[in-house]
Amino acid sequence: MAQLPRRTLIALLAAAAAGRAQAQDQQTPDQPRTTPTPPALTQPAVPAQGTLTQVATFQQQVTGVAVSPQGRIFVNFPRWEKDVEISVAELMPDGSLKPYPDAEWNAWRNLKPLAPRDHFICVQSVTVDPQGALWILDPAAPGNEFNIDAGPKLVRVDLKTDKVTQVVHFDRDTVPQGSYLNDVRVSPDGRWAYLTDSGQRGALLVVDLRTGKPRRVLDGHPSTQAESGLVVHADGHELRRPDNRGPKFAADGIALDPRGQFLYWQALTGKTLYRMNTNFLTNPRLPANRLAAAVERVGTTNVADGLWMDQKGRLYVTSPEDNSLKVRMPDGTMQVVVQDDRLRWPDSLAEGPDGSIYLTSSHIQDMAQFHEHGSTMTEPWALWKVPGL
Repeated sequence: MAQLPRRTLIALLAAAAAGRAQAQDQQTPDQPRTTPTPPALTQPAVPAQGTLTQVATFQQQVTGVAVSPQGRIFVNFPRWEKDVEISVAELMPDGSLKPYPDAEWNAWRNLKPLAPRDHFICVQSVTVDPQGALWILDPAAPGNEFNIDAGPKLVRVDLKTDKVTQVVHFDRDTVPQGSYLNDVRVSPDGRWAYLTDSGQRGALLVVDLRTGKPRRVLDGHPSTQAESGLVVHADGHELRRPDNRGPKFAADGIALDPRGQFLYWQALTGKTLYRMNTNFLTNPRLPANRLAAAVERVGTTNVADGLWMDQKGRLYVTSPEDNSLKVRMPDGTMQVVVQDDRLRWPDSLAEGPDGSIYLTSSHIQDMAQFHEHGSTMTEPWALWKVPGL
């Protein structure tokens, strides 16, 4: 087929996009609306080799990472397949790990359970808000199983004093048994926190940080559930447990635009990206059907664990199926930032003060639950960074 001139191609694509926008169907209240976006053009990949830098390695499974405006780095280690000595740590300049905010918060052990309200049990993620505070999300579900009563919580640490200044506790109305709180983002004004629940029944949680009151929203909504029929792959084959069951992870990755106007989320077992204007989410009087009608289907990405939106509105998306980090540009196009076999299950994302993107590799496909004869780990878990675009 003869190649069309670039100007002609752009005009045809623009016309097609306009046609789709005009033909958009009315949606029922419990189904997400579709946000028209330009088609994803094939883009040349950013060079995959030579851009990935190893920041640190760990002898325990790592998931979350957060970086402060001053360049302080924090990581967390979930209590999934074995007990951990540190749940949340600051990565020191010499590569050592310092329990954070102190040793007592990290003192809970499987054989030494302590008060769940003021000890970390199974921390899943960390993030630094625009004001510079560290937020720590503890679903309190060791082994990724049942969550412990009074354990699920969101903890704020003042990075100027390294002291806990707020703890939001979640009861069974907001975190029912079978939930697994996964990731969190905080609004630019520090007023709201938004969380994903990737457990048996996906949902979002909205927390008014002024009052400490949480609400569970979009519980069971299609946008927060694992996509039916989708099979996650890793290392070129289907990811399944020895009994042939595949993982079904609900709402997982989450991102907030720089102005705090739109919240983005996606199920890990899914390839559809959704968003909502935060004015709807922060209105507790909005009926559930109107909230559901405000969900927008943004487009298709890939099986994704972590999301991060930078100050220019570019959405970074981890891609565990092919060991890569991708970026969705504001015009809807996707391109590869880095692809490297060492990125075994790129997990969570954070942005450094120089614009570098930090990401963890959690090696989920190597976990014992997916192998009849136990874990296949052959190298340490790691923290990486790539230059921002």
